[in-house]
Amino acid sequence: MGGGKGGSDFDPKGKSDNEVMRFCQSFMTELSRHIGPDTDVPAGDIGVGGREIGFLFGQYKRLRNEFSGVLTGKGLAWGGSLIRPEATGYGCVYFAEEMLKTKKQTLEGKVCLVSGSGNVSQYTVEKLLDLGAKPITLSDSDGAIYDADGIDREKLAFVMDLKNNRRGRIKEYTEKFKKAVYNPTDKKLDHSWLWNIKADCAFPSATQNEINAKDAANLIKNGVKVVSEGANMPSTLDATKAFLDAKILYGPAKAANAGGVATSGLEMSQNSMRIAWTREEVDDRLHKIMISIHKSCFETAEKYGTPGNYVNGANIAGFLKVANSMLDQGLV
Repeated sequence: MGGGKGGSDFDPKGKSDNEVMRFCQSFMTELSRHIGPDTDVPAGDIGVGGREIGFLFGQYKRLRNEFSGVLTGKGLAWGGSLIRPEATGYGCVYFAEEMLKTKKQTLEGKVCLVSGSGNVSQYTVEKLLDLGAKPITLSDSDGAIYDADGIDREKLAFVMDLKNNRRGRIKEYTEKFKKAVYNPTDKKLDHSWLWNIKADCAFPSATQNEINAKDAANLIKNGVKVVSEGANMPSTLDATKAFLDAKILYGPAKAANAGGVATSGLEMSQNSMRIAWTREEVDDRLHKIMISIHKSCFETAEKYGTPGNYVNGANIAGFLKVANSMLDQGLV
């Protein structure tokens, strides 16, 4: 689970629901031959939310004439799990919380930078608010907003409506909340404006390679002590090295954003058992999984001589799990 990535050259921006549906159906017609509830189970990612999963699932069901847990992130009325949309963002914040506990600190009162404005970013902000932190930024591919007063629940509800229903751009945030500042993306710059704002924690939740070496240097200079990755590989190798050299609490994506895949597993469990758990039950299981992932990374890093290095901890723990399984199962 969570080991592969796939995509297409179809740009959904500005397309009607009908056009998106026809593309999803065409895509699934080919994909359906390669996946299955016990073979490979895809989930959403950039540009693929509940709407697209619905179209994909419907086509799979039509082709195979069966109802199964073949996709995760499904709608609640047809096999989805509560907390699945929130899972990656929530899990990323839980991981940051666990890292801070090793320094006897909490997220209470911490100023946080969050990039992106999709599913992961929205629920990262929601969980940060739950834990008493103060998120101050969001972004999309056009630009970023900075709200010094903090993004509260009312503002978050506006962003969710803007992005999930109206499918608008983050710039509209500043039209609604006048104190916020908007800065358009400048491709010519060698750094991102968003990562050059004074804060305590950073949650890159937009896309891969969004933090380069210059951004990492800016984050460290501005006092960021925690980086927890919600997106897949959002930091370049040079940025990762900078974080490790600075000895800050750095949670790499393969550990920090595992909440999404973990909850996909919980969704599949519910499908197999033909039951639906409550919000609290799924959230509690997710929280325990993130605590366990953190413990595994933390202890493995210590065991192999690099205490506090979550990159080594996650890489070695992950490698050992796969390598030992391969040895156990023979040459196949």
